[in-house]
Amino acid sequence: MKFMLDIKISGPEVKIDYRDRIMLVGSCFTEHIGDSLADLKFQVLQNPNGIVFDPSTVASSVTSYIENKKYSTGDLFELNELWQSWQHHSQFSGVSAGEVLKNINESQQQAHEFLKDAKWLVITLGTSFSYRLAENGTHVANCHRAPSGWFNKHMMGIEETITALDTMLYRLFQFNHSINLIFTVSPVRHIRDGIIDNNRSKARLVEAVHHLVNKYSRLHYFPAYELVIDVLRDYRFYDIDLVHPNFQATTYVIEQFMRHYVNEESITLSKEIERIITARKHKPFQPDTEAHKNFLKIHAEKTKSLMSNYPFLSLQEELDFFGQGHA
Repeated sequence: MKFMLDIKISGPEVKIDYRDRIMLVGSCFTEHIGDSLADLKFQVLQNPNGIVFDPSTVASSVTSYIENKKYSTGDLFELNELWQSWQHHSQFSGVSAGEVLKNINESQQQAHEFLKDAKWLVITLGTSFSYRLAENGTHVANCHRAPSGWFNKHMMGIEETITALDTMLYRLFQFNHSINLIFTVSPVRHIRDGIIDNNRSKARLVEAVHHLVNKYSRLHYFPAYELVIDVLRDYRFYDIDLVHPNFQATTYVIEQFMRHYVNEESITLSKEIERIITARKHKPFQPDTEAHKNFLKIHAEKTKSLMSNYPFLSLQEELDFFGQGHA
């Protein structure tokens, strides 16, 4: 008997390699993918503005990295004793406007330099709903718990979404001639919009993304949304809030991403790195024993070998840890 629907995933002909720089932008599900890749020591930069959800803020964020936009005091506002930016997650907020600007502009500079040489940009769209300031129509990436009356809520249409993303893509391809994109739609349910409007919102994202993927050969679609909604298809794969996919679900999605979007050499290497990372997390009951010191020595040698054979890997932290075995 079959208990799961089959799904055909068409990965790119040239897949992700450990040597590639990968930028990830978008909703909180973006960070499940990004964190997993970062844990395996891929060269990753994710969400330089913090988490963003809708196509408009995704497009404007990426465009700001292309332009290396510099923010000034006029781009900030003060609310709840903190200086905030409408274009950034609250992780950038702070009591000092100068410090907030410093952190924002350092992140912009880092994103600009990283994107210039990135081989992949992974974009995860969360919702078609965007929030705009009632006073001037400015799109906001984060409402920062401001009064609801400050905003107008708008469900972006398919053509509107395509236009926003396509305009960004035109700029991006001029800025980085070799970059490839992977679009995903987040399987996280936005129940604040209601079940019906959440489904309408997701449907618009899926349609807009497929229009663009069909238009450009360097664009690809990874069906994270379909893997959770149609393949796993069970509330057992959601957290207690019934909104966010749980550990089992996200692990399954990441496994499918690695299988279809990462090349064989890098998958093999990732398994070696995973063993090193697991050993790094090992907590001995008796750290002063010869057995543990030998354990550290063996893994220090394995780490040195990996760093020698793959100099682009960042394993110095692990090497320093294992170095305790023969200090």
